[in-house]
Amino acid sequence: MRTEITVPTQMPKGHTKSRAKPQITVRMASPRGFCAGVERAIKTVEETLSIYGAPVYVRHEIVHNAHVVARLSAMGAVFVESIDEAPDDRPIVFSAHGAPQSAHAAAEARNLVKIDATCPLVLKVHTQAKRHVAAGRQVLLIGHANHPEVVGTMGQADDGEILLVQTIEEANTIAVKDERALAYATQTTLSVDDTAGIIAALKKRFPDIAGPAKEDICYATSNRQKAVKTAAPGADLFIVIGSPTSSNSVRLVETAKAAGARDAILVEDADQFDWSILEGVSTIGMSAGASAPEHLVEAFLTALANRRTLDIKTIETAKENVVFNTPLRLAS
Repeated sequence: MRTEITVPTQMPKGHTKSRAKPQITVRMASPRGFCAGVERAIKTVEETLSIYGAPVYVRHEIVHNAHVVARLSAMGAVFVESIDEAPDDRPIVFSAHGAPQSAHAAAEARNLVKIDATCPLVLKVHTQAKRHVAAGRQVLLIGHANHPEVVGTMGQADDGEILLVQTIEEANTIAVKDERALAYATQTTLSVDDTAGIIAALKKRFPDIAGPAKEDICYATSNRQKAVKTAAPGADLFIVIGSPTSSNSVRLVETAKAAGARDAILVEDADQFDWSILEGVSTIGMSAGASAPEHLVEAFLTALANRRTLDIKTIETAKENVVFNTPLRLAS
């Protein structure tokens, strides 16, 4: 699709029209922005506020985006890192990233109204990990240390039953209990290419290792990375709208660089962008992480249109129609 966006300017009578803004080509990657799991998590907090009133407590940021968190905070959501910070008489919502079993047990021990907004694709990884452990297999989890999704998955079993693998080097050196009783799982928001290398290393070292029938990396992560790979080659600059705490947003920046963009950066919003970077730039690519609202993309394009004449080309590599059901406690 080819679209030109200009911002009309009314000049006072007798003034000459200023020189036209230079043109810039913008390759918009699609799909981008919110995925079904993020939409479900945000809606869960909104519906909990509607049913129970404010305040509603949320364990960890519901999704990794400062704008989303700020909006929900203004509505009455209180974000905490520990169940201990939530009072007895208010609901507690578990974030999209999932939580260890100990956090669920702590909420249940206090009879808190517990509402689980964990992404169903993350819950699938939890279920797989617990099934492998129950079958006597030690699980090697490919992911990033201290990411809440990894903390939640590792917390589905006793210490030592799930081990973290972050690099190919670790895959080649990690000590296991029994090489014949292993399985692997992955954090859902990783780079498809990086994960493939670690999986290959594990399979080479442990030929009997069990794995999921389908990769754990979620459809939305895969789709956004594929779109970026298509839009990035030859771009002078690739811009990803998202928060630095968002793993999938950071991976999109890495994907753009690897795919051939001359440079790629992560930007929270138009206000945080250094517009001087665009000097000498004629083609940019754009995407947004799965937790970034589309209005941030639109605001960036509006700000850009104040400076350049935009020639927008949409690069669509997939259509998404996935919808996840509301958590049972709210549905009932």
